[in-house]
Amino acid sequence: MDRIAPSFGMDVIAQTGKGSYKPQNLEARASFAPAEFEALIERSKLIVSHAGIGTVLTAQRFQKPILLFPRRFDKGEHRNDHQVATVRHLQGRSGILIAMEESELVDRIAQGLAMTSVGTELSPTAKQLCQAIVGFIEQGRL
Repeated sequence: MDRIAPSFGMDVIAQTGKGSYKPQNLEARASFAPAEFEALIERSKLIVSHAGIGTVLTAQRFQKPILLFPRRFDKGEHRNDHQVATVRHLQGRSGILIAMEESELVDRIAQGLAMTSVGTELSPTAKQLCQAIVGFIEQGRL
């Protein structure tokens, strides 16, 4: 993302975790407080993320398109391929794009930025369920 961020002509903000890499072309922070993260999501045009289900649910709750770029075992990025399994399950759903290789990112980001709709409005019950799951994932509360 750091390499391609300047090509989008907009602010790119990344949550990077505690790694040692220091991006040069985008704003990066190790983490965001939950309320700050939600505020960023709310004003975002597109979310680019690893295949973490919490972020997928948050994108859905705010009706934002999301591009999933799973961490992979074969590249030494994760302990197994559960993120690859997740994207295979989510592939084809409204508002969800997938890139398996870095070379796909620019095209998929362009697709995501061009989306005008990410699906139908969630029912009140579905919204409540998403909020409960996100709350549990982020704060350990039900």
